[in-house]
Amino acid sequence: MGEHTVASFDEELGHVDRLIRDMGDLAGAMVGASIRALLASDNALAQRVISDDAIMDARQRELDDRAITLIAKRQPMAQDLRAVLGAIRMAGDLERIGDLAKNIAKRVSAVGQSATPRDLSHSIDAMAQLVLVQVHGVVDKYVARDPQALQSLRADDEKIDVKYTAVFRELLTYMMEDPRNITACTHLLFCAKNLERIGDHVTNIAENAYFVMTGSQLPSNRPKFDETTQTTVSPE
Repeated sequence: MGEHTVASFDEELGHVDRLIRDMGDLAGAMVGASIRALLASDNALAQRVISDDAIMDARQRELDDRAITLIAKRQPMAQDLRAVLGAIRMAGDLERIGDLAKNIAKRVSAVGQSATPRDLSHSIDAMAQLVLVQVHGVVDKYVARDPQALQSLRADDEKIDVKYTAVFRELLTYMMEDPRNITACTHLLFCAKNLERIGDHVTNIAENAYFVMTGSQLPSNRPKFDETTQTTVSPE
């Protein structure tokens, strides 16, 4: 982004950009901590994630206020306007990622109280690692101003969709094999769905960041591979 005649304009744009980076870092930290808390039944860590959501909300409000004030004062055009509007959109998706991490954290206590083998959560961990790569990656690619990498990252959401379908089927199988697993597996299914939704929000961020940098929209026909709505149980 080029420098402007009025130095304070650059400072205001830079502050909005830093808020996006801070929200991205916090989102990644919340997702990672929520999964660690889930796998370790760490209720204290889960509570910290829940508390961090208030910080995320406050940062989104600050960004919205600054962006609206910047538009009113500076009347930005072209790339500058894209940057401000894109920041507002990306902040909304980052705030939702924080909400979804908080939702995972809220289920830590319920999963930990269930008498269920710990290996039921292994697939959740594998899926979470894919999601964390995406969350951290989209922030890094935005900071690096790398639109081509953002396009590739967006396409990688397919891996999360495929993994979610596999996790869904695995947990469903555990529930059918032993009714004692139903409670824990139900909570883990919700956690898996939250992770899948985080992947979708990362995709939205990548699309908005790409538009900010290039002025072009990525194709809207990105395929989705969530087959869980078609999963059926065959009668014995």
